[in-house]
Amino acid sequence: MLVTTMGMSKRLACKAVGLARSTYSRTPIAQTPTDPDAELRAWLRTYATKHPVHGFRRAWAALRYDEHREVNKKKVHRLWKEEGLQVRINHPRKRAGQSSVPFVDADAPKVVWAMDFQFDSTVDGKAIKIASMIDEHTRLSVLNIVERSITSDRLVVELGKAFALWGGPPQVLRMDNGPEFISHALQQFCDTKVGISYIPPGTPWNNGHIESFNNRLRKECLNRNHWTNLLEARVVIEDFKDDHNHRHRHSSLGYMTPAEYAAQCTHTHHPVECEID
Repeated sequence: MLVTTMGMSKRLACKAVGLARSTYSRTPIAQTPTDPDAELRAWLRTYATKHPVHGFRRAWAALRYDEHREVNKKKVHRLWKEEGLQVRINHPRKRAGQSSVPFVDADAPKVVWAMDFQFDSTVDGKAIKIASMIDEHTRLSVLNIVERSITSDRLVVELGKAFALWGGPPQVLRMDNGPEFISHALQQFCDTKVGISYIPPGTPWNNGHIESFNNRLRKECLNRNHWTNLLEARVVIEDFKDDHNHRHRHSSLGYMTPAEYAAQCTHTHHPVECEID
């Protein structure tokens, strides 16, 4: 600042701040061909280009568990910052809310499956409706419907297929109060099979696991693609959900993928006294 802004000579500026002139003139090793971290920096830049919304922890997990490289997380963080790869994240204001139904703790697989809808559109402006469902304990994505419109009857059919594919229904389906979810068809389908836990209207934070998944789907898939037709959207979204199950490493799962965690999980459900309608 003394040299560039105030026009001081380098000799006087270094004397004023107590800095050796040789230190001031020395080129940082990161800017030289002998940089020992040059290859790692290049890998991080490539990773950030391919996954522009990922942070350094996701990059470190890919290095540690996918590339099988012993690298310190703090070092990855330092290089990530030096390369300017940080992603600015907007943290919305947290709201306080109390559910009107007993909270069901997903302490084991197939206890609570959370379900929700998202919307997108093709380049011609026609709507696309996406139904997603995850196991709150294992984070597995267990449902993928991509259509122009999804009726309650179609939802019931696909839920039956999902239950058969994943070895039976969960104990509880958690969802909001959308028209498809409160329909008579779904109520009949779930009767004696699975409980339904509705979150209070206007409180998406009470269904945080599926909201978090939808946020990732929006940022990492929907916002990065322009669909020319419905078939293209189906293929790419299905690939994203398969990638989520088999390659996305969750810090909450000990940096295992949902499929890896589900394969070795031995947790059992400990029910509490509550009534679920």
